[in-house]
Amino acid sequence: MAHRGMKFGIFLAPFHRLGENPTLAIARDLELLEWLDHLGFDEAWIGEHHSAGWEIIAAPELIIAAAAERTRHIMLGSGVTSLPYHHPLLVANRFVQLDHMTRGRAMLGCGPGALPSDAYMLAIEPVTQRRRMMESLDAIMALLKCEEPVSMQTDWFEMREARLHLAPYTHPRFQIAVASTITPFGMMAAGKHGIGVLSIGAGLPGGPEALADQWQIAEDEAAKHGGKMDRKEWRVVVNAHLAEDDELALREVGHGERNETVTYFEDTLGRPPGRADDPLRDGVRMGSTLVGNPDTVIKGIERLIGYSKGGFGGILFRAHEWANREQTMRSYELFARYVMPRFQGSLDPLIGSNTWARENRRTVFGPAVEAVKRAYTDVGRAIPEGYRARTVGARDVEPETGER
Repeated sequence: MAHRGMKFGIFLAPFHRLGENPTLAIARDLELLEWLDHLGFDEAWIGEHHSAGWEIIAAPELIIAAAAERTRHIMLGSGVTSLPYHHPLLVANRFVQLDHMTRGRAMLGCGPGALPSDAYMLAIEPVTQRRRMMESLDAIMALLKCEEPVSMQTDWFEMREARLHLAPYTHPRFQIAVASTITPFGMMAAGKHGIGVLSIGAGLPGGPEALADQWQIAEDEAAKHGGKMDRKEWRVVVNAHLAEDDELALREVGHGERNETVTYFEDTLGRPPGRADDPLRDGVRMGSTLVGNPDTVIKGIERLIGYSKGGFGGILFRAHEWANREQTMRSYELFARYVMPRFQGSLDPLIGSNTWARENRRTVFGPAVEAVKRAYTDVGRAIPEGYRARTVGARDVEPETGER
C-alpha cells in the first residue's frame, strides 16, 4: 500500500503514578520492552528525568543496556538525552559504546530538557537551554565524523583537541533524532544537521494540524545548510490504547488518563486545566489521540498521514499506564496483529492471493473435483480382482485421510 514500511514503537518517558513501588515500575518498563520486541515493534525511545516524582528513569543508557540483553531486534534510543545536562564528549562516547554493545541497535534522541525542575537543580537558566542543546549537538556531530580533533569553547563546556575513543559501530553513525514540540527550535536543529525528528507536539491540541508546517521548517533549514530531510526519519508521537471495541477502549483508560493529567500535569507541573468535558473523546475527534478498536486507530493514523502532507516514517505511542497491566499489554498486541500490517505492506500479497483464488475458484479448483473422482475410479479398475479380495480389510485405508 502507499505507506508500506512505516515503523512503530513507543516513547517511554516513563509515566508511573506516585505512590507505587518504583523498583517494580522500572521492572515493568523492561518487561514492556521485551513484549514489544516479541510483537515485532521496531523501536523504543527512553526518557531522562530527575525530578517531580513520575518520570523515574534518570539514565536511559542503563535501560538501553539492560533491554539490549533481553531483546533481539528492537532498536533502543534515548527519548531524550537532555544535552545541556551533560558534556557533549561524554554523551558521544556513551552512545558509541552502546552502539557497539547493541550491535547497532542504539539511537540518540536529543532535547534541551523537559522539566524546569531538573534545570533548576542544575542551576541552568531555562532561557539558555535551547542554545546549549544546539551547541552540544554541533559538538557531537563533529565528533562522530571521526575526522579532525574537535576544539570548541562555550560558556558552559570546553573541548581541546577532542576525539572519540571508539568509532561508531554503525557506519557512518547511529541514528540521531531531535525532539520537537510546538516551537520551531526542534525542527530547525534537525534541519541544520539533516537528522531525524520526534514530533511530540503531535499529541497536543492543534498538533496534528501543525505537522505539515513543522516539517516545512525542517526542510527549509536543511536547504540553508545544503542538506535534505528524510521523511522516513520523522516519527510522530501520540497517545493510544486499543481494545476490541471503541467504548471498551475508552472505559479502560478513562480513570487513568484523568489521574495522570490532573495529578501530574496540572497539580505538579502547573499546566492549565483542560477545558474539555471529555478530553479523550475530543482527542480522538481531533486526531491527537488514538483510542478505540483497530479500525478506529487505523483511520486515526491515516488522518495523521493526511495532515503531514507527504507522510512520515513512524508512529510512536507515548507509553502510559492509564489501563491496568493486562489491558495495556493486550493493547500493544492488538496493534501489532491488526494495525501494523496495514502500514507495513505485509498484508498486500496475502489479500492479493486470496482475491485471485476467490475470483478464479471455478477455473482453478473445479478440475480438482473431477481429479478426485478419477482417482477412485481409475485406481479401482487398475487393481486385479484377486489382489483386491486379499487386501480389503482394516488396513486397506488411506494413511492420511482414513478413507477406504
